[in-house]
Amino acid sequence: MTMQNETGVRTRRRRGGAPAGDAPARPVNYHSLRNPFPPVPVFTDDRVAAIHDTALRVLEELGIKVLLPEARALYKAAGARIDEGSRMVFIGRDIVEAALTSAPRSFTLHGAVPKRDLLMELGTLSFQSGAGAPNVTDHLRGRRPGKLRDVIELTKMVQHFDAIQMLSPGVEPQDVDAAVRHYAFTRAQLTLSDKIPFIFSRGTQQVADCFEMLRIVRGLSEDEFRAAPHCYTIINTNSPRQIDVPMAQGLTDFARAGQPSIVTPFCLMGAMAPVTVAGALTLSHAEALAGITLTQLARPGAPVLYGAFASNVDMKSGAPAFGTPEQVKASLGSGQLARLLGLPWRNAAGCAANINDAQAAHETQMSTWGAVLAGATVVIHAAGWIEGGLTVSYEKFMTDMEMVQIFAELCAETPAEDAEIAFDALAEVQPGGHFFGCAHTMERYSSAFYEPVVADWSNFGTWTERGALDASERATGIWQRVVDEHQPPASVQPDRVAALDEFIARRSAEGGAPPDS
Repeated sequence: MTMQNETGVRTRRRRGGAPAGDAPARPVNYHSLRNPFPPVPVFTDDRVAAIHDTALRVLEELGIKVLLPEARALYKAAGARIDEGSRMVFIGRDIVEAALTSAPRSFTLHGAVPKRDLLMELGTLSFQSGAGAPNVTDHLRGRRPGKLRDVIELTKMVQHFDAIQMLSPGVEPQDVDAAVRHYAFTRAQLTLSDKIPFIFSRGTQQVADCFEMLRIVRGLSEDEFRAAPHCYTIINTNSPRQIDVPMAQGLTDFARAGQPSIVTPFCLMGAMAPVTVAGALTLSHAEALAGITLTQLARPGAPVLYGAFASNVDMKSGAPAFGTPEQVKASLGSGQLARLLGLPWRNAAGCAANINDAQAAHETQMSTWGAVLAGATVVIHAAGWIEGGLTVSYEKFMTDMEMVQIFAELCAETPAEDAEIAFDALAEVQPGGHFFGCAHTMERYSSAFYEPVVADWSNFGTWTERGALDASERATGIWQRVVDEHQPPASVQPDRVAALDEFIARRSAEGGAPPDS
């Protein structure tokens, strides 16, 4: 197994788990990745322009239903036509274009320490774990509704791997009342990790509470907090063509506080969106533009990310499907639309499999390749997501991390100086010989190659002697060790945690903050 220390270098462990003391550290940097792959198009430029133009026409002529009166007022003040009876908002393209002009093309999300800062712009690459699930599963305890214990364990697992750069809403802690759930969830993030936290947007008071919690733990004044992004939220539109109250409120609350929203329609072709890739992207693009516009009306220049998550359904059952050719094509097209706008953007992996099996690995890897080749700035659901988002699997988190870390390795430079071209080694080894013992190999063997997280490269006999465990079975022991060995980040200061707990106790005694509906 590969472990990471505080300096950002990776040290190897032997199969039994003992440190390989004679192996030098292999330097890696998974904190800040740049995508090395040129973006792959699926449409010609004129068709991308046509999708964009049609999306603007959708907003102008068909409109979008906005349930929050304050949001409708912001659109109206900008010149949009409002039908208060139907709550439909008709947004002129001039309003959208003005918003796109003010939205920043690049900004930095700040973690608790500088090494956790992330540059959000086209060309950078970050990964998130599976998110938004009501259930969790592992081989020891089975499938179950998510609890606070699971939030804590999954946060420790995310903290362990530098190739997951941002926290995400992995699972709902359903054993905590909804009015105080945001305290428990956010406390886990802020005390167990130094990475960029996710904040639920479920009402102004909940958001304000979470912002205050972050300021307490990070030692930020309100002005310092509002001057730079320190967290983010995810805004899902209600496809087709609706923004509900909590999502509209979240867009305005985060924009006014200078914190980014990831505006992400979830368009399933044949269900909540047209059955064609181009049609689904037209709807998704229109909804994303409406949400982005609202952030800029609330605060011009507010950081925001374009979001896209489109796949198809199984037309025999209506169930979501992921890792399909249609999802990959939709991701590639979304990347073209994001580049047309020039905004950083989020895409998603996906998995419809019910257990951590070959189907699960195939679907997640194919959909992740789609997001990476599309040039996504952030890729969510890259580790642990199964059942179309109904469950996060501990074992799949670990087996998916093999894939995520390999993507991170692909972002690293591949040296090709004279020493790497290796003429001396070629001269040393005679025809028919081998390179195991040559000087070039001996100088590099201990740190030359990627060391796997879960994969077992032993031969059949050795694998059998060790218990013939498959990858998912091996993953169980790995996540247990990661959770057991977790240590709070050095940035977490006890006095600030005490102040945080005092805040939570006071607000909980006051009744907390029930989510908006």
